[in-house]
Amino acid sequence: MTAHASTVTKELIAQHNVSEDEYKKIVEILGREPNLTELGMFSVMWSEHCSYKSSRVHLKKLPTTGPRVVQGPGENAGAVDIGDGLCVVFKMESHNHPSFIEPYQGAATGVGGILRDIFTMGARPIALLDSLRFGGLDTVKNRHLMKGVVAGIAGYGNCMGVPTVGGEVRFDDIYSLNPLVNVFCLGIAQQNRIFRGTAAGVGNPVIYFGSKTGRDGIHGATMASDSFDDSADQKRPTVQVGDPFTEKLLLEACLELMANDLLVGIQDMGAAGLTSSSCEMASRAGNGIELDLTHVPRREPGMTPYELMLSESQERMLMVAKAGKEQECIRICQKWDLEVAVVGTVTADGMLRIKDQAKVVAEIPAKALADEGPRYERPYQPPAYQDMLTNLNYDAIADVKDPGGALLSLLESPTIASKRWIYEQYDHMVRTNTMVRPGSDAAVVRIKGTNKAVAMTVDCNGRYCLLHPYDGARLAVAEAARNLVCSGAHPIGLTDCLNFGNPERPDIMWQFVLGIEGMKDACEHFQIPIVSGNVSFYNETNGLSIYPTPMLGMVGLIEDADHIMTQWFQEEGDAVVLLGNTREDLGGTEYLKVAHSREQGSPPFLNLDAEKAVQDLVLKVIHEGLVRSAHDCSDGGLAVALAECCVSSPGTRRGAVIKLHLDSLRRDALLFGESQSRVVLSMKPDYVQAVLQRAAEAGVPAATIGTVGGDRLLIDVEKGRWTDGCRIDLPTETLYDRWANSLGRILSHE
Repeated sequence: MTAHASTVTKELIAQHNVSEDEYKKIVEILGREPNLTELGMFSVMWSEHCSYKSSRVHLKKLPTTGPRVVQGPGENAGAVDIGDGLCVVFKMESHNHPSFIEPYQGAATGVGGILRDIFTMGARPIALLDSLRFGGLDTVKNRHLMKGVVAGIAGYGNCMGVPTVGGEVRFDDIYSLNPLVNVFCLGIAQQNRIFRGTAAGVGNPVIYFGSKTGRDGIHGATMASDSFDDSADQKRPTVQVGDPFTEKLLLEACLELMANDLLVGIQDMGAAGLTSSSCEMASRAGNGIELDLTHVPRREPGMTPYELMLSESQERMLMVAKAGKEQECIRICQKWDLEVAVVGTVTADGMLRIKDQAKVVAEIPAKALADEGPRYERPYQPPAYQDMLTNLNYDAIADVKDPGGALLSLLESPTIASKRWIYEQYDHMVRTNTMVRPGSDAAVVRIKGTNKAVAMTVDCNGRYCLLHPYDGARLAVAEAARNLVCSGAHPIGLTDCLNFGNPERPDIMWQFVLGIEGMKDACEHFQIPIVSGNVSFYNETNGLSIYPTPMLGMVGLIEDADHIMTQWFQEEGDAVVLLGNTREDLGGTEYLKVAHSREQGSPPFLNLDAEKAVQDLVLKVIHEGLVRSAHDCSDGGLAVALAECCVSSPGTRRGAVIKLHLDSLRRDALLFGESQSRVVLSMKPDYVQAVLQRAAEAGVPAATIGTVGGDRLLIDVEKGRWTDGCRIDLPTETLYDRWANSLGRILSHE
């Protein structure tokens, strides 16, 4: 076969998920028919996973700049200034499809990929978070998926010596055939030592290093851009196999190469492998790259150029070194026991030219692969069932009769219950940076060499987003920021992982477009830039899509680590103060699902001005040393928040005596409604007046609702205008058992 002879048939084009119009554009770009290798390269780079062809026109609406932004979207990860010449580098990625097919390796390689995104930028990773979605744990399959995913995250992160310091997990049957595995990583770098994926400098050598290339993961990016059906298990060979011990060596080698000023650019070989790393680096610099596959280290005989260019074998990197520095680069890689080879050169003609055994086997403009893929403005409209989802007749739902029983049911609901069974498998203390372990509103790690700390959280309520995508996305931003604020941190940046169904369906695209608008409006209001992210479409099996789940990973800065706050009550006799208004917000609540098997109604009302006022006030009273704990009200409402304040401490559990007023509310709305912009504070009694005064000055509703103490949670609800009062009176040991042990009990069933 000559270099450009075509063996491409209509069947091959269809197998590569390339449409007729896309194929015509490929022929137009090349001025000829592509060969098989070139078709494969276009297929992966123009896939939804790599090109964002259905989302890019909408992603441009998001706010990505700000005074702290060092690097926004477009690189391996985003970076935000934290002062002292340092920046935090962070990103979140999905590994949903691989984790369904092969839970352990799918999750493990997801961790490996996000770690590489961080240290490729010149940052040493110091923390991981996970954000997971599974179907109900009443089936063996879902329990198997969850156990495998958790083991994969633990296995890779623990071996790498990077602590998994927090995260969140939710359960709903809609995720049974499409679990979500989103992983967040944060690292620290010198602000003037950020490295980017660029192939600058014509004549500079291109060097491959890391693991050898095998046949695993070929067309992984294409698989991630496709819906599933009953044959999903047959796609198992496309899932890569990770080796965290090699990745640890790769991390140290990268940081040493960077410290010795040997590199012009560097890029992880992630989705689409050698194809994406080479064409993206060349395109960013406006240059070309010539690769000679003869020199690529490989672990299997007889690999074709197609396989070498599309393999997604793990723990591999591509660097552009400074001319004349090749041997020094090779020496460092060999010192760390890594495969290394000079495989190419930066060229001036803008072409990605692939040679094998002295023959040209592919020749494509780098920019065409990386940046000139199709852009679709897909049609969108609300589904016919949307009104049915949001319409909820509260008169047809009986008010709660046994509030104590309802509280216990909520505490043992897997979505609300402690995730201790999960995070106890993670090493969350390695490297000794962790200041707030898993179990509070946000994880907190110290920045060594300073008195600063960084808080991190991941948040999204997919049920809210189903009921109203715009409001659901705004609520996710607000809750993430509230979690950081309750830890004492000022929110400074956000990364997203936008998980949706099939974008070719107008109802799914409507969810996506409204979700983007909601994120945009909330982030602009709170002045939180989105510096990195990921879109995961086609989370659909047999035509059934997941709930829209725009996962958010938010980072906050604590200038003085003495101001770190946690959610649990600290001292007997402390006063309990509630900030914010409680409304009749029962739509989309966990209570409505657990007690009434309904996922309906309008999600909780959110006023962005009121939310910002509450958050600013919480930060103020924390920094002034007026409060001892802060916990936001979210899933399960006020009663669950109070119970968590009593039992979530890793040390002593403390009860509380609480008095609430119904006014004109229902009992279930007061206790379990999920009204936003509410925070439970505890403080010395002497400080109550000062906190209430600051709340009044800020225009934030605030009321003293009780006292910390004893070994029971007693909540007295006084009679309202139309409704009788009620009482919850439960031992803290009972609350703790239901909350802390229920997940372990469920997962112990085989």
